[in-house]
Parts: sequence; C-alpha cells; structure tokens
Amino acid sequence: MARSLASIIYKGIAGFPAASSTASGSLYQGIRRFSTTVPSDPDTHEDFQPTSKIESSDLSLKDIVEQDVKENPVMIYMKGVPALPRCGFSSLAVRVLNEYNVSVGARNILEDPELKDAVKAFSHWPTFPQIFINGEFVGGSDIILNMHQTGELKEKLKEISEKKE
Repeated sequence: MARSLASIIYKGIAGFPAASSTASGSLYQGIRRFSTTVPSDPDTHEDFQPTSKIESSDLSLKDIVEQDVKENPVMIYMKGVPALPRCGFSSLAVRVLNEYNVSVGARNILEDPELKDAVKAFSHWPTFPQIFINGEFVGGSDIILNMHQTGELKEKLKEISEKKE
C-alpha cells in the first residue's frame, strides 16, 4: 500500500516541469508562479510600489555621493550598516576603522541598486566596501587592512581623530 501511494505521488510530481519561463517575465517552478517584472497595475497601492531608499530630493545620485564624500571625513559605502554589516569584507573594514575612534559616515548599498552604480561610477572601482578618507578614494577592506598593518592608516586618520578630541 505504501509503495503504491509513493508511486502515485512520485508520478504526480514528475508530471510537473522543473522550471519554465514565459515571455511575460513569469517563472514557473512546479505549480508556483514567480514574477520577475515590476508590477505596472494602476490599482496597486503606492505603498507597495518599488521606491528608492535615498531621500527624495533635487540632487542626482552622483551629487549625493559627492556630498557624502565631501561632508564626511571618513565615508564608507558598504553592504549593511556599521552596526550590522551584511558581508565579511564590510565587517572587516568597519572593525579596522573602529580601531581609530573616528566617526564614520556610511550608506548601505544594498538598499538602492542605483546608488551602488553611482558609487562605482564615482570611484571607478567595481567592488564594495569603498572607503573615502578626506574626500579621497582609498580602496576596500583589503587596502584598509594593509594600511592599518603598515601604520599608514594611522597617519591618514591622525588629523581626523585629533579634530574629534
């Protein structure tokens, strides 16, 4: 009895295609349907429409990045936030910077893909995190760690930490 029940279930599952897609942007997996497009239904409430996480303003994303870098002596564009990094490289960069007791401005690039692209275009660097010190692009976590180990980061942040005290 158990074998025949298992056989019926197996035949039922095997009858469904593993995954197939349609021209409309839908993906079917088994009996579930997943959409890969943004809904354009005018009846969708505005609370459920996709939005940018960057505050609405007249500034372009490039201007926002420039303003961030100019206004924050130490600025990091990272995955997550300093209190809760979402990747090991971002976590490493934050831990290294915290050793110097400097205030760090930060933006979470996971919240807005357009911001991520704007930062890449601004720095001409493809990976994250990206750290700027005194308006200058320094690099990522590997470069910050190397600078920390050689003492170069201490010299670069000396002026900033003295202003804070």
